[in-house]
Amino acid sequence: MIVSPLWRGKSYAVLGLARSGAATVRALLASGAAVTAWDSDAAKREALSSPSPRSRGEGRGEGESAAGGTSNAGVPLSPTLSPEGERETLAFADPETIDLSPFDALVVSPGVPLNRHPVAAKARAAGVPIIGDIELFAQARPALPPHKVVGVTGTNGKSTTVSLIDHILQTAGVPSRLGGNIGLPILEQEPLPAGGVYVLELSSYQIDLTQTLDCDVAVLLNITPDHLDRYDGFDAYAASKARLFAMQSATHAAIIGIGDTPSAQIARSLSARAEHLTKIAPGVCMDQSRWPSLQGPHNAQNALAAIAVAQALGVPEAVIDAALQSFVGLAHRMERVRVLRGVTYVNDSKATNPESTAPALAAFGRIHWILGGKAKADDLDACAPQFGHVVRAYTIGQSGPRFAEILQGTVPVEQSGDLAAAVAAAARNAQPGDTVLLSPACASFDQFRDFEDRGEQFRRLVEALA
Repeated sequence: MIVSPLWRGKSYAVLGLARSGAATVRALLASGAAVTAWDSDAAKREALSSPSPRSRGEGRGEGESAAGGTSNAGVPLSPTLSPEGERETLAFADPETIDLSPFDALVVSPGVPLNRHPVAAKARAAGVPIIGDIELFAQARPALPPHKVVGVTGTNGKSTTVSLIDHILQTAGVPSRLGGNIGLPILEQEPLPAGGVYVLELSSYQIDLTQTLDCDVAVLLNITPDHLDRYDGFDAYAASKARLFAMQSATHAAIIGIGDTPSAQIARSLSARAEHLTKIAPGVCMDQSRWPSLQGPHNAQNALAAIAVAQALGVPEAVIDAALQSFVGLAHRMERVRVLRGVTYVNDSKATNPESTAPALAAFGRIHWILGGKAKADDLDACAPQFGHVVRAYTIGQSGPRFAEILQGTVPVEQSGDLAAAVAAAARNAQPGDTVLLSPACASFDQFRDFEDRGEQFRRLVEALA
């Protein structure tokens, strides 16, 4: 766990108690801070207050017995001693119902929509900073052993890129730690020894909540329309990404993919950095045949970004090359599930918009394409240049009828309705050498818990094929 003497004796309100929020509470308590925490999910509050080696409170407070209730404002748990001898003080209270002015900061989870949640306006009116766990990590850095930080943002490709960077560093024998948006709260990680590298996946939401993170290497992969419900237009979303470089020292390395206009504009704005700025142009011809888990033009860009990071950190070229070959890849991101009777089945469930599906379509020659779900866009324009690779399409979910209408007359298409029917139909039609590709270009929430659930169901259906 990462702790900081900077937080000792201070008071924090924490809103949102999923993984990053819970880790934040534990790190603050272990540092000797007083914490008032809240989540509308009573189970998350109960889990945080249950006796454990880190927090031995007396359980739920008065009024919390009703699931999802909000009557537990200001109920303190019994204080305990941290390993440093500090008294741990944890209370539960909805920040909307209490005076925020005594707090040193309001720490919110990235999922809290600051553009419309009333607590944001309340904190600003009280003059209380609104931050996230990445900002707390930035504040804790001076007390950690000497290290470097790599921060990676972008609409698509972040998880693959940070995982590849981490794999290259591990291959080189450099201590490294993944954290951030990839699902590993950075504050719950053990501090690295001297010379280590923290590799952070950063969403725009996390950047919005961060003010002082000076990355030794900052990476922007791309910017395409996404999450616009949280921003006042696309330009504001792009500006959020650009803040990663605004926080960075001018002599630290900036690596930017310039395949889209907003990213190219950000790169131009940093031209004064000269040799500290690396631009990754689209369409670079690369031999990816030796990188089985890095197929497609999008993974060429991800690999180029990871190579540039490794070079900036001084990793030898031979080690980089070996790591690219041995990289296994991530589940639900161009994941090769199985080859059956010469047909390859690929799970790309993480492709939740047309822009992220387009490179997957470019990666294979003859594709049976399973797509659909809860659409983020009303068109498939980003995918259109790759329609020639599609042998047949199978639409599912809420957007199935609309996408079938778009594809009709361009590629053979059938409305399968659900994933099981689509997999069965694709398996019947595919010939040796073909690829059955789940790359939905949509969110999953109409038929699945999340994209991981969708990918896991696809995997089970494929593994059950005889």
